[in-house]
Amino acid sequence: MTDLVIRNARVMTCDPARPGLGMIDHGALAIDDGGITWIGDDAQAPASAETIDARGRLVTPGLVDCHTHAIFAGDRANEFAMRAAGTPYLEIAAAGGGIQATLGPTRAATDHELVELTWQRIKRARANGTTTIEVKSGYDLTYDGELRLLRCLAEVAFDGAPRIVPTLLAHLIPAERAADRDVYVRGLVEQLVPAVAAGKLATSVDVYCDEGAFTLAEARAILTSAKAHRLAVRGHVGQFRDLGAAELLGELGARSADHVEQISDAGIAALARGGVVAVMLPGACIQLHLPVPPVDKLRAAGVALAIATDLNPGSSYSEALPLQLWLATTHYGMTVEEAWLGVTRHASHALGVDAGTLRVGARADVVLWQCDGPADVPYHYGTNHVDRVWIDGVTCAREWNLP
Repeated sequence: MTDLVIRNARVMTCDPARPGLGMIDHGALAIDDGGITWIGDDAQAPASAETIDARGRLVTPGLVDCHTHAIFAGDRANEFAMRAAGTPYLEIAAAGGGIQATLGPTRAATDHELVELTWQRIKRARANGTTTIEVKSGYDLTYDGELRLLRCLAEVAFDGAPRIVPTLLAHLIPAERAADRDVYVRGLVEQLVPAVAAGKLATSVDVYCDEGAFTLAEARAILTSAKAHRLAVRGHVGQFRDLGAAELLGELGARSADHVEQISDAGIAALARGGVVAVMLPGACIQLHLPVPPVDKLRAAGVALAIATDLNPGSSYSEALPLQLWLATTHYGMTVEEAWLGVTRHASHALGVDAGTLRVGARADVVLWQCDGPADVPYHYGTNHVDRVWIDGVTCAREWNLP
């Protein structure tokens, strides 16, 4: 007998074998031993030890947040106020704000404090339907400190925890290393990346290639080292200026190109050729008053579009992927179908993990919503519509009011 059947549901499978969002309007799915063992018409559902009546409500895959900076200490609310008053982000960063302002609190935090802070953020993400979450290092910028962040991330575990996908982020050159920039980059290439690979502390390496961060040549060296050590590659590219990094990511067969507010036609073509997912980060884009990425051109080129929170202390302090669905559909011109695929199937491709679909053989990462259709979630924004979440077939507590 099956462990659990969720019946009488509008099941959004996001299965590529089905058209569109793969909707089954009078659907059901069966869960056994942490996996999905049957899915189909409700009238044919198998017998089970436990049955959940969805009462015609929406059931979807667990959401996949494919770009976050969830491990850090401190906050930058003062910078939010400065930006609201009209001070540009790059001006704030040049004056010692931005990423540099998070280094001190993060470096000073104990391992226990970092684990606890990250644990709370990931619980809030889960309460909003996220069952797989990528987390980047990048808020220490010393070699030993970056390794510490990744080791702390490996300690973030709790009952019903989302799957954490760790990434080593080459964020920028710390101010104290500006005079020996070449030596610092060489250390990333020859010391940090190999150490991360040897310790299996991350599955990929991300480089911020943009104005005020790493140059194209530096990004190439770091990502080439990553590939040599069998780590996947991705990049923060074109947020403020197009340095040609999209072409590099296409050449290297990267998993994702993230931000892409500034990207050339050649860069778009390179992403399409390389099968690189373009990750939309509307929370940061809109908060920083940046131009919207060229969604029409990316769509026309056949580039898969993912959506992520960019959870970070400076430009997008939010754990809620459903809020990004609203921003993507209202500000980026994405359709409801594109937005949902962007936080499920396409986001899982950006991470190289098997998630974001409901099909036989998939992990039983499932969300039951307090609404009937896919459009309801971005339409009624700012409200948590999650009823309950299952991760590996285990139901999780409802946690809307986490501190």
